[in-house]
Amino acid sequence: MPLTPLHLGPGAAFKGVAGRSFSFMVFGGAQVLMDIEPLMAMIRGWPVLHGVSHTVAGALVVGLVAGAVGRPVSTWVLERAKIPHFPITWRASFAGAFVGTCSHVMLDALMHADMRPWWPIGMTNPLLGAVSIDALHGLCMGAGVLGAALITWRYHRAGRV
Repeated sequence: MPLTPLHLGPGAAFKGVAGRSFSFMVFGGAQVLMDIEPLMAMIRGWPVLHGVSHTVAGALVVGLVAGAVGRPVSTWVLERAKIPHFPITWRASFAGAFVGTCSHVMLDALMHADMRPWWPIGMTNPLLGAVSIDALHGLCMGAGVLGAALITWRYHRAGRV
């Protein structure tokens, strides 16, 4: 399913560990950008849902776009919503973007048979089935819980994250 919230769990864990060096908002935006291709494939009836955007090469390109667009868009949204926040640095924006796109490819490769994560170098998916889908979902949810706990701890310890 495109736009799965399970991808946000690992992002929350990264935010919890990296704090201000990682933008969770840009990470989330990168997740949405990654799933535009599968969403279009579902709407248009394409035979392959996870094409070039779901490769390491595609993730790097989408990450560049997400990092460049994510900082100004996220800052605008946070300011309009009057949400107190530290400034999003370019480093944090690109960290969120690249962690978002690359983790997206790796997580999807574990469960989608049409994935070719190493294209154009390789046409196989050695990650497929490395863990069960239930275990994968559990790990993503567990990462989200851990991330939420770390973010809460950081917030209470030092203020806004």
